[in-house]
Amino acid sequence: MTSESDIAFLRQAVALAAEARAGGNPPFGSLLVGPDGSVLAEERNTSLTENDITAHPELKLARWAARELDRETARGTTMYTSCEPCGMCTGAIERAFLGRVVYAMSGAQLGTLKAPTAPPTAVPVPVDGPLLFEEAAIPLDGYYV
Repeated sequence: MTSESDIAFLRQAVALAAEARAGGNPPFGSLLVGPDGSVLAEERNTSLTENDITAHPELKLARWAARELDRETARGTTMYTSCEPCGMCTGAIERAFLGRVVYAMSGAQLGTLKAPTAPPTAVPVPVDGPLLFEEAAIPLDGYYV
């Protein structure tokens, strides 16, 4: 259920997105709010200025949370972000055990804002496998027990 504080935090995420764009980066921003409602960390997209395709704010916050928060605290957090996280960021958010994500714009909505001639942000890559399950399983033996 969406609350007034959700809307206020989303507006902060949108303001961070505007700051990212003003700084020469793609316009995306995010913040991580703790279980007590305080802002724990905030990030802006810096993929262009850092020449790092992974410098999405959601990924940077997930990495921060994984380093700085215990799992119980992480599960009580909410990430507010200006746009729905991409697949890369979603994977990191899940692995950081964050509790909730609230976004201002969906990926589909973002697509409607892009010009038809805009260059792609990602392209499909052919993938082959699995090819060596038995061999690849050897170093994993007993790891997940």
